[in-house]
Amino acid sequence: MQTYAYGFPRIGENREYKKAIESFWKGESSEEKTREQIGQIQETMLAVYERSVDRFPVGEMTFYDSIFDTAVMLGVYQPKNLNEYYNLCRGQEALEMTKWFNTNYHYLVPDFAQFKSPNFSIHWNKPQEYFNRYQKGIPFLIGPFTFLKLSKGIRRQNFSDYLLALGSVYGKILQNFQEVHMEEPAFVLELTASEIKAIKSLYRSFSKKTAIHLFTYYESVDFLRDLFDLPIKSIGLDFVHGTGNWEALRKYGFPEDKTLIAGVVDGRNIWKTDLQGAVDCVKILSKLAKKTVISNAAPLYHLPVSVKTESLDPRLMQNLAFAKERLEELRFIAEVFENKRKLSPSKLTGLGGDLKVQKRVGALKARDFQKSVPLLKRRSLQQKILSLPLFPTTTIGSFPQTAEVRKKRAEFRARRITAEQYQAFVQEKIAQAIKLQEELGLDVLVHGEFERTDMVEFFAERLEGITTTQNGWIISYGTRVYRPPIIFGDVARVSPMTLPEIRYAQSLTAKPVKGMLTGPVTIIAWSFVREDIPIREVAYQLALALQDEIRGYEKSGIKIVQIDEPAFREKAPLKKRDWPRYFDWAIKAFRLATNTDAQTQIHTHMCYSEFGEVVKEINKMDFDVISIEATRSRGDIIKHFEKIDFKRQIGLGVWDIHSPAVPSRDHMREIVQRALQVIPKENFWINPDCGLKTRTWEETIESLRNLVALSRQLRRDLSNKV
Repeated sequence: MQTYAYGFPRIGENREYKKAIESFWKGESSEEKTREQIGQIQETMLAVYERSVDRFPVGEMTFYDSIFDTAVMLGVYQPKNLNEYYNLCRGQEALEMTKWFNTNYHYLVPDFAQFKSPNFSIHWNKPQEYFNRYQKGIPFLIGPFTFLKLSKGIRRQNFSDYLLALGSVYGKILQNFQEVHMEEPAFVLELTASEIKAIKSLYRSFSKKTAIHLFTYYESVDFLRDLFDLPIKSIGLDFVHGTGNWEALRKYGFPEDKTLIAGVVDGRNIWKTDLQGAVDCVKILSKLAKKTVISNAAPLYHLPVSVKTESLDPRLMQNLAFAKERLEELRFIAEVFENKRKLSPSKLTGLGGDLKVQKRVGALKARDFQKSVPLLKRRSLQQKILSLPLFPTTTIGSFPQTAEVRKKRAEFRARRITAEQYQAFVQEKIAQAIKLQEELGLDVLVHGEFERTDMVEFFAERLEGITTTQNGWIISYGTRVYRPPIIFGDVARVSPMTLPEIRYAQSLTAKPVKGMLTGPVTIIAWSFVREDIPIREVAYQLALALQDEIRGYEKSGIKIVQIDEPAFREKAPLKKRDWPRYFDWAIKAFRLATNTDAQTQIHTHMCYSEFGEVVKEINKMDFDVISIEATRSRGDIIKHFEKIDFKRQIGLGVWDIHSPAVPSRDHMREIVQRALQVIPKENFWINPDCGLKTRTWEETIESLRNLVALSRQLRRDLSNKV
C-alpha cells in the first residue's frame, strides 16, 4: 500500500514564506535573494514529503498564487520580473481576488475579457523549471478545466474553444514528462453536459505517453463513469467529504487499468483521524479498486504545519493532527493495512460541555429568528436618531496595525507591561483614531480595532468552548496569514468581549461609533469546528453569544452595530442542490444574533467572494445596511442587485485596500456612478472594500480624504436631483 501526499503548507514552520516576500515588498531584499529563499522553502517541503510518503508533487510553491502562476505560464499575463508580477497581485493593476471553492484561501481571478479569441502560449514552463531544479517528485499543474472554470470574461458559448486552445498548450507541456500531478478540483462542481463533453475531448487529446495522476477534492464527482473512460493513470478522490464517491464506486466499481488515489485523511479539519475507521475504509476500497494508493482528501495547506509546536490542554492535544501529523497518519494506516503494525485502541476525549448553553439552543422558537419591526419602519426610526446625510461615509472597522501596535500587544501577552498599561495604550490609539475621523469628516466612525489581532481569533479568546493556537498559522491569500481557532465545546459569552473599547470610543464623539462584531458563519468558516454535533447548533450558540453582546451595546447607547460575514458565500456547499440546507441555518444564525432593538441599525460586511450568486439569500438576512467589496470587479457586482427587490442600504467598496495604491476621486466616482444606475442615492453609502489593518497611515489618510471629498461632491451634485 503506497502513500501519496500533496498540498503541504508553504508557509514554513516560522512563517519564512511571509517574511521573505514581505521583505522584498519593503525593498529590504533583492529579487535574487527572495527567489533563493522561496527555493529553500520548497526544498524543505520536499524533504518532509520524502521522509513521510512514497509519492508527492514538486512545483507547488508559488510567489503568491498557483492560479495566477498558471495564467503566467500560459502567457495570459507576462511579467518580466517580480515587481511586475506583484503589481498584478497587489498593485495598481491587481487582478480581482475571490475565495477558492468553499475555503478561506483566496486566488487571483484571470480575466479574459481583454481577448477577442484565445491566444495561449508557453510563456513560463514552471513545471519543467521546478522538476529540473529539484530532480524529485512529480511535476505539479493546475488542470486546464479548473483554470478556465475559475477565470472570468469567457462567454459560455466560447468556453469549449478556449479549452481546446488551452489543451494544445498543455499537451506541449505534458510531452516532456513521464508523469504529472494534475489538480482538477472544479470537477466536483455541478457541471453541464457540454462541460463534461469538453472535458472528455480535452483529456483524450493528450498523449498517452504521459501518465496523468488527476486529483479532485472537497466533494464528490458527479460524472465518475466518464472520468473512468479517460486516458489517465490515476484518479484522486475525496472519501472524507465526498460521500457521492463512495456511492459511485459501490455502484460502478473502478477500472482495472487505473489507480485509485483514495483521500482518507482530512485535509481541511484538524481532528485526529479515526485510524481504525480509515483502515476499514481502505480495506473496502482495495476490494473495489485493483490498484489503490492512500492520500489526504484535500490539500494540506488548509492545516497548520505541526501540532508539536503547540502547548494546548493535553486532553485537546491528543485529539489533534496538523499537516505533518496527517503524513504520519498516512504511513501508519498503510503499515496497519499491510500488517506491519498493530492498531492500539484509542479513545478521543470530549471537552467543553455546557448544559445551560444546550438548553438555551434547544428552547429556540421561530420568533427568535424573525424581527418584529419591518425594514422600512426600522429605517425611519433609525434615521430620526442618527440624522445621517446623503451618501454617508464610514470605514469597515480596522485601522493600520502598525509595528508599534503589534509590539505593545506582544509586550502585554509576554507580561512585560500590565493590563492597565496596555489598556491605556489602546485608549490612546482609539482617541487618535476618533480625532482623525472627525477631522477627515467621516459620518459614522469606528474605534479602529487596535486591541484585536484577527477578526475571528479575537472573539475566540473571549468565548468559552473555543481555544486558540500559538503557531497554528495558515495562509488566506498571498502572504496574509491567520490562526484558525479551535471550536471544541459548547460556546458561551461569559463577559463583554468588545464593549469597553466601543463604549470608550463613543464617549469621545457626538457622531455614531459602530460596534464591531464577527458573525457566526464567519467564525465557523475560519475556525476548526467540532464534528460531534450538527453545525447549525454551533452557529446558534455563537449567534446567542453575539446577541448578548449587542444587547450590551444597546444599554451603553451604541446605535449602530456591524456584524461582518465575509464567509457567508464561502461556506456554501459546492453543489447548489445542497444550498437550501446550508442557507437555512446560516440566515437564521445571523437573524438570531441581530434580533434586538429595532432602533439599532444593523450593518453587515462581505468581501472577496462570488456574492452575486447569493444576493437573494443575502437579502433574507434582514440587515439594514451592507458594505460589500466591489473595486477589483469595477462595481460589476451591482448588476446582481438589479434582479431582486433590494430596499436595503448598501455601500459598494470604492477603495481596494489590498493594494498600496491610493485611489483617485475619479476612480472611486466611476464605481459609484455604475452603482447609482441600480441603487437609489438615498440608500447609498461610501466606504472602502475592507478593513484597513494592512495599510499604512499615509495611504489611509490620503485615501480617506479622497473618499470624503467624493461623498461631499456627490451631495452637491445629486442632492437636488430627483
